[in-house]
Amino acid sequence: MTVTVGSFADAKDVYRSRYLRQSLYDEGEVVMADVLVNLHGTEHRDRRRVENRLFRRDVFERYERELFPGIVGRTLSPHVRAGGVDLVHLGHELMLNLAALTAGVDRPEGTAAETDRLHAYMLRFIQGATLAHGTGDREATVAAVAQALENWDAEFLAPSIERRRELLAAEAAGEAVEVPADVLTTLLRHGEELGLPRHVVRREVAFFLLAGGHTSATAFVRTVDHLLTWFEHHPDQADRWDDPLFVQRCVHETVRLNPSSPVGRRRALAPVRLRSGVEIATGDTVVIDLHAVNRDESVFGPDAARFDPDRVTPPGVGPFGLSFAAGMHVCIGQDLAAGVVARPDTDPSSHLTGLVTGAVQQLFAAGVGRDPQRPPEPDAATARPYWGTYPVLLGAS
Repeated sequence: MTVTVGSFADAKDVYRSRYLRQSLYDEGEVVMADVLVNLHGTEHRDRRRVENRLFRRDVFERYERELFPGIVGRTLSPHVRAGGVDLVHLGHELMLNLAALTAGVDRPEGTAAETDRLHAYMLRFIQGATLAHGTGDREATVAAVAQALENWDAEFLAPSIERRRELLAAEAAGEAVEVPADVLTTLLRHGEELGLPRHVVRREVAFFLLAGGHTSATAFVRTVDHLLTWFEHHPDQADRWDDPLFVQRCVHETVRLNPSSPVGRRRALAPVRLRSGVEIATGDTVVIDLHAVNRDESVFGPDAARFDPDRVTPPGVGPFGLSFAAGMHVCIGQDLAAGVVARPDTDPSSHLTGLVTGAVQQLFAAGVGRDPQRPPEPDAATARPYWGTYPVLLGAS
């Protein structure tokens, strides 16, 4: 039996129940089996405890203040000279650069061709992870994803593992070496503690690559779309893109209205009764309708379906709704991508607004505008509400 919940309160209870196990990616096990987001109980706790050592504020600050602004600038530069770009391609290009750093995937060539190959692999991984929402031949997709994993491993992952093992061995011998701070290094450093087989390490790193490269890229494109529309309707606010706290609120509001996955899904390991009285039996599938949950008018107001970056949410409710989930499976990279939620007295100069916010601001600084000759088109390859193409002009005054 399938139980669907659409209220904010019920969804929060579902996410926080230890008797409801993640099942959103069951059909995408070719790339998602045994990765962090699919683990439960002590397995999940132990791996998350290890990986949390990487996802710290000092690491986030280095990415946001030192590493990523230069990456965005270098990535944008040729497109500004060309006068335009497809936002979908740009978003994946930008966030793939960050995701590769975070996941621990080396790119020794540093060429555009190498980035394109890595991007093609990531798109295959996304197809595997979202197989339940795919519209093509599933068997053919699984075979293509499995082959892509093998090829990516040989080209990118194996050399990255070898380099890190050499560095870790040198560090253990007392040599002064700089060991990368990334997911792959963390897994290798704690290999005996976690006891992960090689194929699980492969999928875990692939997962962080696709999660960081795809979900952030999707949020980036959708935020730009919402902002362009907002400024069209509020021309007197056209300079607010220069306010990082405003742009961060736009990111949060975008993620609330357009979560990366439109639903969450759990499987009941034991009977569960939600505080509202909803009964869930052992073996039931629970579907969290995030589209409805994040538009719950009792929480977000009578205009909950409308994009409003100045919206004030009740205490204890994140401005992004439950798009990052809650409980044990709350998104490990939430603060890196979307920043820390600001308070009324937040100082913008020391606040972490997240990497999506920074990328959106740099794009608006480059003079982004809609391309009147080429309207955006949805992605026909998936039932999920993604943009397939989104041409924009750059360099507008």
